[in-house]
Amino acid sequence: MRHARALAIVAGMIAATAAREGTSMAFELTSPAFATGATIPQKHTCDGGDVSPPLAWTDPPPGTKAFALVCEDPDAPAGTWVHWVLYDTPASARSVSEGVAPEPSRSDGSRQGRNDFKKIGYGGPCPPPGPPHRYFFRLYALDAATGLEPGATRAEVAKAVAAHTRATAELMGKYGRGSR
Repeated sequence: MRHARALAIVAGMIAATAAREGTSMAFELTSPAFATGATIPQKHTCDGGDVSPPLAWTDPPPGTKAFALVCEDPDAPAGTWVHWVLYDTPASARSVSEGVAPEPSRSDGSRQGRNDFKKIGYGGPCPPPGPPHRYFFRLYALDAATGLEPGATRAEVAKAVAAHTRATAELMGKYGRGSR
């Protein structure tokens, strides 16, 4: 209980300092392709080009050494479906460009994992006919790189980041295919 109270006091002091200095402390994930809660453009789905959306983030916490990104659909009929796993993105990065190639390793040193389509890289929304599904893009600010080899699964990345996550930012988009 004392530990939680101490953390709350420290968090309050940090927020007050940021407010006094006019700085933002929000670790935030956004996309110029869609707003949070909005429809993901067809271009970024299996009905379009299946192109990964551009993403950008602000204000990672001090001490961030790497980022990991996971995109999941919790509304999939078989349970949560993993659409993208990207990890060991350098701490200096503040965005991921549109159309990331499905390569295990990227030129910036980041690596891509295997999605639930059994492929490396991004696999866009592709829900069955029915109501729209929610797609959560979660960005983890880490105090250490995962060190995982390319092709890791969501479960392997989750285990690697569990003790190293300093903050998480989330962007949720929706996509549906109506009834057919």
